[in-house]
Amino acid sequence: MENLLRDIRYGWRMLRKSRGFAVIAILTLALGIGATTAIFSVAYSVLLRPLPYEKPNQIVRLWELNARRHPVNFTDPNFDDIRSANHSFEALAEYGGYGTESVSGGSEPVRVEVVSVSRDFFPLMRVVPVLGRGFAPEEQHFGAAPVALVGQEFWREFLGSNPDLSSLKLNLEGKAVSVVGVLPAGFRFPDSAQVWVPRELYEHYSSRTAHNWRVIGRLRDGITPEKAHAELATIARAIKHQYGQDADITDVSLVRLQDALTAQVRPALWILLGAVGFLLLIACANVVNLLLAQAASRSRELALRTAIGAARGRLVRQFLTEGLLLSLAGGVAGVVAAQWGVAALVRMAPPDLPLGSDVSISLPVLGFSFGLSMMIAVGLGMSNALQATSANVQQALVEHGRSQTISPQGQRLGRIIVGGQIAVTILLLTGAGLLGRSLLRVLAVDPGFRTENIVAVDLALQSVDQDSEKIRRLQFLENLFGKLRAIPGVQEVGGAGELPLTEGLSDGTFLEMTPGEQPPKSMEEFAEWMHNTPRIGYADYDATSTGYFRALGIPLIRGRWFDERDTIDAPHVALINQALARDKWPGRDPVGRTIEFGNMDGDLRPLTIVGVVGDVREQNLEKPPQPAVYVDYRQHPQSTAHFTVVVQSETSPITLMRAARQIVRELDPNVPPAFDTFEHVYSTSLRARRFNLSLVGVFAGTALLLAMTGLYGVMAFAVSRRTGEFGVRVALGASTGNILRMVILQGLRTTLVGAVIGLLGALALSRTLESFLFGLSAYDPLTLASVVGLLITVALVACYVPARRAAKVDPLVALRYE
Repeated sequence: MENLLRDIRYGWRMLRKSRGFAVIAILTLALGIGATTAIFSVAYSVLLRPLPYEKPNQIVRLWELNARRHPVNFTDPNFDDIRSANHSFEALAEYGGYGTESVSGGSEPVRVEVVSVSRDFFPLMRVVPVLGRGFAPEEQHFGAAPVALVGQEFWREFLGSNPDLSSLKLNLEGKAVSVVGVLPAGFRFPDSAQVWVPRELYEHYSSRTAHNWRVIGRLRDGITPEKAHAELATIARAIKHQYGQDADITDVSLVRLQDALTAQVRPALWILLGAVGFLLLIACANVVNLLLAQAASRSRELALRTAIGAARGRLVRQFLTEGLLLSLAGGVAGVVAAQWGVAALVRMAPPDLPLGSDVSISLPVLGFSFGLSMMIAVGLGMSNALQATSANVQQALVEHGRSQTISPQGQRLGRIIVGGQIAVTILLLTGAGLLGRSLLRVLAVDPGFRTENIVAVDLALQSVDQDSEKIRRLQFLENLFGKLRAIPGVQEVGGAGELPLTEGLSDGTFLEMTPGEQPPKSMEEFAEWMHNTPRIGYADYDATSTGYFRALGIPLIRGRWFDERDTIDAPHVALINQALARDKWPGRDPVGRTIEFGNMDGDLRPLTIVGVVGDVREQNLEKPPQPAVYVDYRQHPQSTAHFTVVVQSETSPITLMRAARQIVRELDPNVPPAFDTFEHVYSTSLRARRFNLSLVGVFAGTALLLAMTGLYGVMAFAVSRRTGEFGVRVALGASTGNILRMVILQGLRTTLVGAVIGLLGALALSRTLESFLFGLSAYDPLTLASVVGLLITVALVACYVPARRAAKVDPLVALRYE
């Protein structure tokens, strides 16, 4: 302990003596450790930290698999059969339904996530209300009086923390819903839900092709997912065998709930973690080079200490202690930087990042940072100690006394480290270049609609079933359109069930009808038709107005728009996009043809195609336009429960939103609208790609800066140690150009060797980025050539300054000390 304290005091004195070296080394380590800790915080919170439920590894998400092995939601009868026949699960539960709804009855109308859950949902999750009670059996059947559980945050913010639950009534879907319980703080599963209602309040669908419900289950103790899957697969095959074409199910897929929640972001997070790991390697390599330079300047000191009896182990321990001081200081600074980094990452992250609100610097993350610092301390200390203590004592004393030249071994090690930095930098630059070029390719895609000067007014309306309710809905929307058109500067107003680049349209299977064929009289008859005819097609479905297409600049290719003839009682009509025309009627005119698409909203009246409109990239810019059918909202008001109004205007968006909010409040005070500009909608659709590019780009830029700083440091140190050599060369007739060329070529050799190694590594690892690229090969030659060109250019700049200094050496001054 006495020796340890002595080593710490001595190491501290050495750091104070070399303040510039210490500050640069600590800041470099802080950069590497801080960036790594920040990314690990996100990865841990999203991918590794157990979900906040009892025995979370027993909770799994289940899907039906259809004949094409595609996962789909469960149907009611298939769920019932699997729940009753299996022996692997403690419980299975359905959930889903609502989505974002307008809920009133509290302090003000609000838009919140509402979800319906079956009777075993809360027992399965092991969640009980902290106030009130759960759903009673008599409340969990079709037609029962509606009740709800609410989240604690919702209860506090909108219900005033009222402990008298019997006095709380919510207005949901036009019905009075009694609040019977308050769930614990922080519980918001699924989809950030804040209001939960019994699934059993609603109709049980007998169809085995109506895939409406998501399903979770809790495995029994000792049952593995593999064993449970084997049992469920057997049940699924039995269902398929018994019901044939009436059932889509062929198998069941199940994965841990945490894996299901994070499946979309897992690859990107692992790639970011790998990228920041490379950045950490470069930072550590820079510090190793700094330590080698310092060790070279301390070579006489070390030789003298060894000559008078200091054992090699004693010197190694001293260097380990100094490395520990550096890395711990860098680790502390890195954790502080990581706090800022985590906040910035959460702001930059795409909105669908699961568990993103739970990202923080936690104890496991601090443990990771401390362990990282200790590993770096050992690595720095050992590399520096072995290099510093490997020299011959007599030779070191003679060389130090005779000249200032650095040993060939010291030069070689420094160049190897810099070469490694350059190789790793090539990897990061290649990743950033590929992601950057992919983003440019995506931005060059024509989305099929305009984005400028468009404001979207999202309305969470209640469902309408009765004819009187449908008429009132149409009156509300017509009045809303009329008042919005009257706002000064407004050029066009329209609406659609879903906007492009948001949640995506509902999709389904339609039937092409023959001339004179009578439509089905019931959904059961329609389902029977679908199984016995090849005249089917697959398309997205959206209820729209003509103003929607005009506001977004979607062109009419053939036929006509919806117009005043298309009333609710008139023959129903539809527009289709070019993708559907090409897919279903290639080389033929689809106008005038009739399709049956009543399975989308329950209206079995056939649709006559009256026009073809331009293709729109509905899901995202990277997926080609999908076949789509657009119906007139005036003929299908039941499809307007979630409806977004688009307003094309030259007015300031803020002014327009303020006026639109007042209009909606006057027409229906129970509808809280949400506003957005279409430019922001477009930008948000690219947020995940920009997030990945921004982080990898920052890491690559920082790595390039560190690598070039390392190259500059090695060359500058070599020049300073070879001052005498350069003086002799100049005295013997070497020109300024000879010295300049010699030093630059020496630095470029190191750069080129590192670049070749880095390119080979980039070619080997680029395949991991393929799923993130758009319209680009992972081996894109232009990107690789640009990266190498950039690196060589920056390396030339880094080598030129020390080379210029070497070329200006005065031989009289240089040789004075020989």
